[in-house]
Amino acid sequence: MRRNSWPTDTWLVFRHALDPTLRNPFVLAIGLVQPLLYLLLFGPLLVTGLPGASWEGFLPGILVMLAMFGAGFAGFSLIPDQRAGVLDRMRVSPLSRTALLLGRVLRDTTLVVVQAVLITALAALLFGLTVPLTAILLGLGVLALLSITLASASYLLALRLTNEYEFAPVVQSLSMPLLLLSGFLIPMEAGPDWLRLLSRLNPMTYVVDAERSLFVGEGMSPTTLTGIGASAALATLALLLGTRAFRTAH
Repeated sequence: MRRNSWPTDTWLVFRHALDPTLRNPFVLAIGLVQPLLYLLLFGPLLVTGLPGASWEGFLPGILVMLAMFGAGFAGFSLIPDQRAGVLDRMRVSPLSRTALLLGRVLRDTTLVVVQAVLITALAALLFGLTVPLTAILLGLGVLALLSITLASASYLLALRLTNEYEFAPVVQSLSMPLLLLSGFLIPMEAGPDWLRLLSRLNPMTYVVDAERSLFVGEGMSPTTLTGIGASAALATLALLLGTRAFRTAH
């Protein structure tokens, strides 16, 4: 049987993975609940309570959180597929094993970006967020790279674990420290020296800083460029490791 090229296979896997979401948009909506709560119930308190705080500085952290809990838990769906033999059947098909990962990651990244657009639009409508369209598009690009990283790492972890009861606590235990140390709500410059040091060792910090730099109007500053570089490097590494895992898994 003639094999398709991996881009075609990736598109097929993407369509297959996206189909349940298109049939049940509730999956897309439920992912907005937590960031909306932060936006509506915590944002006004922070923005009015801290000198110099603004919605442009607050929203980027919410978008990063959206990616963390959206793409970061993407591997959850892979575990029942493995248990039911769906993944094994796809592996023995002519589909590229690389596409088995890339198609799923593309689906997860698309969902995060769509949710981010909705959250940004709500912030503009309800709270007067004013960010140039170019900055928003660049911010969404950085967010897409982060989503690729998190989704790829999530699938890699799901291949190593046997059930959902192991997967969820591990992801939660890893994601929360990374998120908190990134300064996604309050810039870490306000913390003590030891906390700032830990934050600088956290790659998520550079992503948050880049998003915030774009939204507050700093453009392609060194902070933005560093964050974009870190995001691209992390996405490349995660894809390479995830692809290798899908190729070698039995």
